[in-house]
Amino acid sequence: MNLLRKLLFPFAILYGFITSLRNYLYDKGILKSYSFDIPVIAVGNLSVGGTGKTPQIEYLIRLLSPNYKVATLSRGYKRKSEGFILADAATTAEILGDEPFQYFKKFPDIKVAVDADRKNGIEQLLNQKSRPEIILLDDAFQHRKVKAGFYILLTAYEDLFCEDFILPTGNLRESRNGAKRANLIIVTKCPLDITELEQQNIKNKLAVDLPIYFSSIDYDDKVYNDTESLAVSDLKLTPKMLLAGIAKPKPFFDYLQTDKDEVMTFSDHHHFSESDILNIKSQAIDKIIVTTEKDFVRLNAKILRKQLFYLPIKSKFLSNQQSFDAIILNYVGPRTRNR
Repeated sequence: MNLLRKLLFPFAILYGFITSLRNYLYDKGILKSYSFDIPVIAVGNLSVGGTGKTPQIEYLIRLLSPNYKVATLSRGYKRKSEGFILADAATTAEILGDEPFQYFKKFPDIKVAVDADRKNGIEQLLNQKSRPEIILLDDAFQHRKVKAGFYILLTAYEDLFCEDFILPTGNLRESRNGAKRANLIIVTKCPLDITELEQQNIKNKLAVDLPIYFSSIDYDDKVYNDTESLAVSDLKLTPKMLLAGIAKPKPFFDYLQTDKDEVMTFSDHHHFSESDILNIKSQAIDKIIVTTEKDFVRLNAKILRKQLFYLPIKSKFLSNQQSFDAIILNYVGPRTRNR
């Protein structure tokens, strides 16, 4: 913890009081929460950024969309638009936001919407001619105006919420007590060789009476663009540029980087300006550029398509995947609804 964050400790106490009071008012019904008559699953975290919400939402889409009409609803962080928007053929990443646009491009059979007001967003989705049967709320753990039927709380292996503190001294959006609203917890971005003993130690640290699962990021063995793919094994022999504008890019770089590569980093959800693009192109002359999926959807129209590639990732459970799937499928089954 740096000195500035320590000096801001009084503000963390104030912020913690305000968020705790807000949660108390919702818990007691003084501030109203709204429920809906279809399954609503909220995926979120207690800390800011970098816990793997996007691959977890995509995991749920793959699990549920073969048998249900699924919709995702996000805030659309840093989008250049306002209000409710339902993705269609004319939608861009700037209008929708990079993560929702990524869902839209990868899963054409689901509805993808954005609205900072999740209550209004759900109402708008339910008013569509072909209404969804399940709604996945992306990054909505603190959005208490909507009472989801099921809450999935994510916490990163190297940044457990139980070892963190409230903003601005730490990275928590609210007190650790907020974990009690969850139905289950997933410890994300775990090393593949994590032992059962270490998993048990983490469970003891989290100290919650909830199902706890462990997942890792599963990187693809190829990179892609709109027309072709390249094997990562071949790519590592080629000088290239690696580019990322995500919260915690180190694992992405570690997976691909060699001594011959150029590396460029930008802030999370960065909007690439004309000067950014010119700088990228000048440093990547005669080199391919490999970026993350979220960055690809923002860069794809700005850089030569034969030059730009992205590396897909997935959320992979290290054990008990069938148990997790069964819990979710049981919730969304015909006898379980968020009424």
